[in-house]
Amino acid sequence: MKTTAFTQFHEAFGARMVEFAGYKMPIEYVGITKEHNTVRNSVGVFDVSHMGEIWVKGPKALDFVQKVTSNDASVLTPGKIQYSCFPNGKGGIVDDLLVYYYSENKYLLVVNASNIEKDWNWLVSQNNMGVELENASDNISQLAVQGPKSIEALQSLTDIDLNDIPYYTFKVGKFAGVENVIISATGYTGAGGFELYMYNSDAEKIWKAVFEAGAKCDIQPIGLAARDTLRLEMGFCLYGNDIDDTTSAIEAGLGWITKFADHKTFIDKDLLLQQKNSPIVRRLKGFVMQEKAIPRHGYDIVNEKDEKIGVVTSGTMSPSLNVGLGMGYINAGYLKEGTEIYIKIRNKAAKAQIVSLPFYKK
Repeated sequence: MKTTAFTQFHEAFGARMVEFAGYKMPIEYVGITKEHNTVRNSVGVFDVSHMGEIWVKGPKALDFVQKVTSNDASVLTPGKIQYSCFPNGKGGIVDDLLVYYYSENKYLLVVNASNIEKDWNWLVSQNNMGVELENASDNISQLAVQGPKSIEALQSLTDIDLNDIPYYTFKVGKFAGVENVIISATGYTGAGGFELYMYNSDAEKIWKAVFEAGAKCDIQPIGLAARDTLRLEMGFCLYGNDIDDTTSAIEAGLGWITKFADHKTFIDKDLLLQQKNSPIVRRLKGFVMQEKAIPRHGYDIVNEKDEKIGVVTSGTMSPSLNVGLGMGYINAGYLKEGTEIYIKIRNKAAKAQIVSLPFYKK
């Protein structure tokens, strides 16, 4: 298993370490519910160094990004970020990602840890424009400092006004005495905060500085298990569960990052446009349990006649709402908010109800 530049700190904090995407990662420290609530109410720190970073450079960088991603990167200006996905040429999704407009002719693509090699091979195979591709994943460490007290915890470490970094924008500058740190107002929790990108050689210094500066806010390390419950409460998709090579952006509810503008040509454009204009077959929807039960990935979804109408892709007991909830692909005819459905849990049909996302509303 690979380790990150922060592994020694996780072990010193007593984290339970597990294999994730080929890395030895902290799944939890003191318990999922406590860690989850720390991020919702205060501030917590995730090691997300396992994520992938791929640079796209050169005069044709924008053209290439436009070709391989579903969203319209032409609207970006330096310092702006965009959520997008890589269509796979068959109507499915290679991966979902963030696109950073770093500077003219230079973009940073941040991809999922489990898909780094797959994404890299896909991008190389599509590069008929002569752009320079660089897989910097092994050289970059990343911390996600998340929660409503993130600015209070971090502001003393930089002269950049953190209040002046709106959601889905970033700045590059000096942080904790380290030059060229990317400070990005993004995250996978819906709790606000920042993601910090740094070279591995600077990681230890930044970790120590973040925890020293954040001590006044009782900053805590948070494991990946709480990252999953936090993202699910927001209805954020997890690659490999809610989206994959067999699901399209349209049926996953990601039509908002699939732009069919005349000036944009991209992989699967015609196929996805046809799907958008066709009758609905299935959609990824959120549901909340109406009785005490916890839905899990892979459970069948049935109607009142016990006929299968879908499958659960993500599910948990929500620490914030204290109720079982989940997402799943459900057949047309059962998609309206308020519709009763049933989740098959150990051969018992537990009642649930279709709801709008996000589950957790601030």
